[in-house]
Amino acid sequence: MQQKSKLFLQALKYSIPRLGKCMQKQHLNHYNFADHYYNRIKLKKCHLTKCLQDKPTISELARNIPSRSFSCKDFLPIKQENKDSLSENMDAFEKVRTKLETQPQEEYEIINAEVKHGGFVYYQEGCCLVRSKDEEADNDNYEVLFNLEELKLDQPFIDCIRVAPDEKYVAAKIRTEDSEASTCIVVKLSDQPVMEASFPNVSSFEWVKDEEEEDVLFYTFQRNLRCHDVYRATFGDNKRNERFYTEKDPSYFVFLYLTKDSRFLTINIMNKTTSEVWLIDGLSPWDPPVLIQKRIHGVLYYIEHRDDELYILTNVGEPTEFKLPPWACGFIMDTNSDPKNCPFQLCSPIRPPKYYTYKFAEGKLFEETGHEDPITKTSRVLRLEAKSKDGKSVPMTIFHKTDSEDLQKKPLLVHVYGAYGMDLKMNFRPERRVLVDDGWILAYCHVRGGGELGLQWHADGRLTKKLNGLADLEACIKTLHGQGFSQPSLTALTAFSAGGVLVGALCNSNPELLRAVTLEAPFLDVLNTMMDTTLPLTLEELEEWGNPSSDEKHKNYIKRYCPYQNIKPQHYPSIHITAYENDERVPLKGIVNYTDKLKEAIMEHAKDTGEGYQAPNVVLDIQPGGNHVIEDSHKKITAQIKFLYEELGLDSTSVFENLKKYLKF
Repeated sequence: MQQKSKLFLQALKYSIPRLGKCMQKQHLNHYNFADHYYNRIKLKKCHLTKCLQDKPTISELARNIPSRSFSCKDFLPIKQENKDSLSENMDAFEKVRTKLETQPQEEYEIINAEVKHGGFVYYQEGCCLVRSKDEEADNDNYEVLFNLEELKLDQPFIDCIRVAPDEKYVAAKIRTEDSEASTCIVVKLSDQPVMEASFPNVSSFEWVKDEEEEDVLFYTFQRNLRCHDVYRATFGDNKRNERFYTEKDPSYFVFLYLTKDSRFLTINIMNKTTSEVWLIDGLSPWDPPVLIQKRIHGVLYYIEHRDDELYILTNVGEPTEFKLPPWACGFIMDTNSDPKNCPFQLCSPIRPPKYYTYKFAEGKLFEETGHEDPITKTSRVLRLEAKSKDGKSVPMTIFHKTDSEDLQKKPLLVHVYGAYGMDLKMNFRPERRVLVDDGWILAYCHVRGGGELGLQWHADGRLTKKLNGLADLEACIKTLHGQGFSQPSLTALTAFSAGGVLVGALCNSNPELLRAVTLEAPFLDVLNTMMDTTLPLTLEELEEWGNPSSDEKHKNYIKRYCPYQNIKPQHYPSIHITAYENDERVPLKGIVNYTDKLKEAIMEHAKDTGEGYQAPNVVLDIQPGGNHVIEDSHKKITAQIKFLYEELGLDSTSVFENLKKYLKF
């Protein structure tokens, strides 16, 4: 008998698993969406109404250049230093910087793709996929399952592992820093493990076991950053591989998630405002999938299962009827119910993080504690609020050295993002620790458009409310200065990806608040990019930025804040931009055009100002590689820090020596 349930869980945060302008090695992805989702619930002690409002966003939507015939040499000649000819009297700064740039990349990488299954832990050790007994996971006693070098990739790493239910097979998704294309390998576990199969361009994947005790791998295929096709495959004597679903609407993407009890595989079809979920019974994986609820514009929902009950989490404000399959019961819970009565354990059993991670939500700073992070021993963490133009309180998180005196004379590095309902990352990075130790103040501005304060916080900073994020950022910096944290001549602003929109806009509207800016893979030409529908993911971003091609209101509004459109002859802060030659997510052409136009405006302003004017520096550093944001690049980190110290007129004698100490963990 088909069950109908009225569900009152009006708490699903307005953010959808999506790939975007913010990809990092330890990023959130379609396949591990639920783990991070429930991890956030764990932080909130299972309080459904509030914790779901703070569900973290999956990495945001993206861009791609379909074809390009230019290289970094066409735009900016990058001087390559001859390390063999460095002079003996080279100053200490240059010696350390060069040494850091030439050190092996592995010393800095933190690879955390590991899975516990049965009595084993599966993870990457060096260039190998390995497993060890759970009680020996921290020792060097492990079994090598596969050598990644067999794939003949440049510095490959594993970013996802899935083990078949009976541990006959393990699947791992492998990629490199130079490309976002992933290869999924399937290894047969035996006395002599052997690679059974490999599939290119896989995004999400999960195992189930059918009624004949056969392992079935479900996976999604990604083409040009779009994920629309779902396959299922078997191995061994009964090899089989078939595509059984293709999403036709280009504004939607597909990802797979296995319910926490491993009973059902969910096929999630989503865009920014709408979702549709199909279920595959893990006991009958070859049967046709069952639709839970046909997509309804504006309705997002997500499925979990336990003890023959489905748990449907949704964002709808009014009761919505979900037609469930005959074999499923719906879990009904009013938002006023005591979460202690919830029979479903929402906490995901994951291994603790390596370092402290700071998360800001609902006016509070949450701290996930893993191994001891020494930054908390010497630093003070503050929470402040700024009042934006409309009176909205905007939270800030501030770190500075505990024994710092006269903070007004200390350098300030402001971080901002403010897009896609995504929380501003405050995770531990060695360079951040070193800056704090060297006297810097680090400030994180949780402006509207991000996800720190829930659904409405994102909604108030997207589409025709993007300028709210700009007003928030301006208010934060002014409040910091007003509260005695640094001053404009010692203030730097940093952002990456879509955060470049707010930074670029502030440089146009209030450049006097800043001395220097560092940007990484920044989105700077919003208008022209959103009008180019040939880019594969532009359609998926229309509900974040608007549709300037068909909506004149959106077009005119974007023109008001678009960094590229609003460049004008005036004094700008010095700007350092890091871009990647083969970045598929933010068009390199837009970054180059922005840089050229900015330099022209600065030159024009210098002519009008006359002799004696000190023009700001504009540096465009185009690095090789096809990833969107390469966090672990020594060269990038040292170049950015050197730029900040030079522009703010600071002594850099010790900063790089200190950074060197934290490159190995």
